[in-house]
Amino acid sequence: MSQQNIFDNTEIAFALKSDSELGRAYFLFKMISKPTLVRIGSSLTSFALNARLPVEGLIKVTVFNHFCGGVNEADCESVIDKMYSKGVSSVLDFSVEGKETEAYFDAAKDKIIEIIHFTDEKEAIPIVVFKPTGFGRFALYQKKGEGRLFTEKEQEEWNRIVARFDVVCKLAKEKGVEVLIDAEESWMQDAADELVEDMMRKYNTDTVVVYNTLQTYRWDRLDFLKASHKRAKAEGFNLGMKIVRGAYMEKERDRAEEKDYKSPICESKVITDENFNACLKYILSNLDDISIFIGTHNEDSTYIALKMMKDLNIAINDTRVWFGQLFGMSDHISFNLSELGYNVAKYLPFGPVKDVMPYLIRRAEENTSVAGQTGRELALIKKELERRKLD
Repeated sequence: MSQQNIFDNTEIAFALKSDSELGRAYFLFKMISKPTLVRIGSSLTSFALNARLPVEGLIKVTVFNHFCGGVNEADCESVIDKMYSKGVSSVLDFSVEGKETEAYFDAAKDKIIEIIHFTDEKEAIPIVVFKPTGFGRFALYQKKGEGRLFTEKEQEEWNRIVARFDVVCKLAKEKGVEVLIDAEESWMQDAADELVEDMMRKYNTDTVVVYNTLQTYRWDRLDFLKASHKRAKAEGFNLGMKIVRGAYMEKERDRAEEKDYKSPICESKVITDENFNACLKYILSNLDDISIFIGTHNEDSTYIALKMMKDLNIAINDTRVWFGQLFGMSDHISFNLSELGYNVAKYLPFGPVKDVMPYLIRRAEENTSVAGQTGRELALIKKELERRKLD
């Protein structure tokens, strides 16, 4: 297609990065390209932090500063403003994981509320995000999804989860902010899907505020999307859908094998790609009812989305279509798309260095498992460094 190779423009892709930041990025992706180093480094980092060794400073100036915006919202402001100067919005992502207390769940809800109020002053932050397990215990979602009865105490706990979702979505609607709700492991996802749909039913009546997430490495997601669409049309509300490939593949396959049920994961990368593209096409073909956030670092899928938009006469700046990538990755997609006028947002993780480490370790492990991803980043960074030498 005529747009092919638009992502090769490294001058646009890395305009915000200094030579030293590019050098750091090259070093990090070089390290990430070696799975053994990632495993050893992850273990040593976790050990050092748990043992309270003085390593936070080193982590902050290397991997943290590359993949995160800062330790709090104010810390992220300069990054947010710089990206927005190039037309790229931010999705502030409080990336603290793995805590399971009521006090933490309330604090996480309060943090999202803070971010929504913070967006009042920032046109550059039109979207916020949270994980279902940021607002409640994993085991409770699982139990509800499996249809098992709650005890009275568990029902009260579930009611608090629903209340956290509701207060965030209600405020987002009042403030004109969109809310992306991430997907997690399949064995807790049914309950999360039901709860997110309830929020859509309540708050997506005129405009789309609430988005669910489709992990398209699950072979059942296209049917799930069609069924959700059918209910939404019948009941008079709109869908918001973020589509991604997915983040828990090894865990999903291991559990399916251990418990002897059919894996929910597509049998191959090719089938996953076909499923992603089928969900993409279905949503873009039903844009009057469904808004979409296309979360991908895959250039082919992005080109397919651009072609579909053109074929369906969807304006490049249609507010119902967003493209998104993670901060610190795929700048060649994000900034070249924004240069052309598409709606683009970077997921911008933030939080205390120690608390964000599980997120950073997962990010590194995912990069090692995506064939070609790290090599492409390295090649583009090298190309830009060489271009600058010639200037």
